[in-house]
Amino acid sequence: MTDATARTVANVVLASAAAAATYVVLTRPPLRRLAFRAVRLWLGASIPVYLAHEARRAWMESAKPPQPDIMTR
Repeated sequence: MTDATARTVANVVLASAAAAATYVVLTRPPLRRLAFRAVRLWLGASIPVYLAHEARRAWMESAKPPQPDIMTR
């Protein structure tokens, strides 16, 4: 088995396992509630952290002197 074939087989196996897990979670109400709660928690934690990081990065970039534009020459 070549490396490319092994990767393809592994991707197909992972995709089918993900599809099966999605089906099980969406068809069982307790698992569906748990999944939606986990997604809400993940988004509630990750989006504010990302925005704070981007605001800090923009603040740091605003303190740097402007770079000369190479494209206008």
